[in-house]
Amino acid sequence: MPLSKPAPRKVAHTRVVTCHGYRRDDGLWDIEGRIVDTKPYGFKNQDRGGWIEADEALHDMSIRLTVTLELEVIDVDTVIDAAPYNYCKSANSMARNLIGLKIAPGWTDKSKRAMGLNRGCTHLTELLGPVATTAIQTITSEHIRRSESESQKRPPAFLNSCHTYADDGPVVKLQWPEHYRGDDAAGSG
Repeated sequence: MPLSKPAPRKVAHTRVVTCHGYRRDDGLWDIEGRIVDTKPYGFKNQDRGGWIEADEALHDMSIRLTVTLELEVIDVDTVIDAAPYNYCKSANSMARNLIGLKIAPGWTDKSKRAMGLNRGCTHLTELLGPVATTAIQTITSEHIRRSESESQKRPPAFLNSCHTYADDGPVVKLQWPEHYRGDDAAGSG
């Protein structure tokens, strides 16, 4: 279902965020994100030859996190293909500070600090949110596959991570009844 009909308007800015998760042959996982910002009009810019054309990327930045199955960052690669200032590219190295962090509760604050606040790139830092979500979505299927093959089933890693995966909700009751904890669960009461 689409959003409701908007008031009359014109596009002023477009941001496209794309993320992909990959299982590597060596058992690690690559999670890549890209952010591209464009404007529907051209404007002056000293560092880019005096002008940025309409629909030319103002920002075009990418990051790759290589993570373990436990979501620990073991390598990082960044590229800034387009930025409004040449100096922006010098912020690339701050992303290396993410190595050793784990995508887990507290990730947002820890990753912002690791990216250096005013020493890093705001756009690459913003990209870490969707990249982290993509990592979780990518690796969850592997956790499910492994937990289903183990004789002793552990709760899925994403249990109680949101409304739908609450251990007292209908989805968990149907998909993972052994972990369901609702009022009508077997043995409750």
